[in-house]
Amino acid sequence: MTRDSNRIPSMVKNRKLVEERRAQIIRGAQKLFMRKGFHKTTTREIARECGLSIGTMYEYIQSKEDVLYLVCDHIHSELETRLKEALSVTETGRESLNRAMAQHFKVMGELSDWVLLIYQETKSLPKKARSVILQREKEVTALFEEILQRGIQDNTLRLDPSSVSLMAHNIMVLGEMWTFRRWALAEHYTLEEYTRQQMAWLLRECTN
Repeated sequence: MTRDSNRIPSMVKNRKLVEERRAQIIRGAQKLFMRKGFHKTTTREIARECGLSIGTMYEYIQSKEDVLYLVCDHIHSELETRLKEALSVTETGRESLNRAMAQHFKVMGELSDWVLLIYQETKSLPKKARSVILQREKEVTALFEEILQRGIQDNTLRLDPSSVSLMAHNIMVLGEMWTFRRWALAEHYTLEEYTRQQMAWLLRECTN
């Protein structure tokens, strides 16, 4: 189950069953939202796509906005999990930064449609749910801030402490740029070439 999925009320009390059904709903909704967009997708279409009756689906969610929240939360959980898997406390800050950036760019390439979905559709969430999803984005960015701070402390990175937050956001945005600009970038670079050049620039900025 995604980290914050328990924010969505369910009529079913069996948590394992809730996990399984919501995973079905997320998979079906992602396909439809990416193909048709959130507003043009109906809850009946989501139920049909994920193999549930409309009545059964409403035992696990209360609205189409709940489905969008679950999808966005799932995507952020995937990003956060895969970034954390790339990190090791035994590495230097520079080694961790190199590994985490490589993983970030790789994930952005693999999940680019999902990431684009978040940025296109988060505005459709209710204000409270939207704030939670935006906070998840900040938490992912904070992983890079933590790595940069570690590099400053162990002297493997040379970066003004006042620039740590800005650099962390730069790393996030440069990874996400493949999602937003791949229609143009892919004409000149493979994802691997794009990653190599962007990482080289970022590392120079952090070590000069």
